[in-house]
Amino acid sequence: MWKEEDNKLTQTFEFKDFQEAFAFMTRVAFLAEAHEHHPNWSNVYNKVQIELTTHDQGNTITEKDRKLAEAIAAIL
Repeated sequence: MWKEEDNKLTQTFEFKDFQEAFAFMTRVAFLAEAHEHHPNWSNVYNKVQIELTTHDQGNTITEKDRKLAEAIAAIL
């Protein structure tokens, strides 16, 4: 579930192992390109943390963030 914190949409995803986490990141990368909106993210072993905010709108949550979050949720 996405949470709104500090003007960002955030979520941590947990997978079986690193390979599944990395595969998820690859799918998200293609989505981000399609949406022309790129996340801040990190990966440690089987966990991927994603933060979405719109930098050119003053680092606030915009419709771009909400649409990308919805698209990410749809690939799980």
